[in-house]
Amino acid sequence: MTAVAQQLVTFRLGDDLFAADIYSVERVLRYQPPTPIPNVPDWVDGVIEYRGRIIPVIDLRLRFGLARIEPRPESRILVFAVGNEWIGAIVDAVLEVASPTSEQLAPPPPLFRGLSAEFLRGVVRRDDRLIVFLEVTKLLTTDERLVLERAADGATHDA
Repeated sequence: MTAVAQQLVTFRLGDDLFAADIYSVERVLRYQPPTPIPNVPDWVDGVIEYRGRIIPVIDLRLRFGLARIEPRPESRILVFAVGNEWIGAIVDAVLEVASPTSEQLAPPPPLFRGLSAEFLRGVVRRDDRLIVFLEVTKLLTTDERLVLERAADGATHDA
């Protein structure tokens, strides 16, 4: 009998498939345009209100070096729990909750689309596709999180 490694929320960015541990995903939201905020990196789309809190929203396409696209009906915002904070991430589509076996999970490659291995928990081989398993807590550096927290706080005070 093959053991299930863990449950993953799978999503698409361009032609690539990614996944995050189901316990790091707070919620999947329909896309809503974030409120823009000044003086942030181009991959930060702005902020949204979620459960009474203002949370930053990043465009994962831009964060991973892909071209920006206009949101489509299947676009979603994944709300990731990162420590005690929430961060929204725009993705092209959320696909399913997958339960790969430990045999399907491989260590991360040294580099994937500009993401070093520290951002990756591994790669899942599923049918004839590879799913990049992200380490959500490492998507942003400590300095980047501080910049986003200050920007979100500024948006709260400006509102």
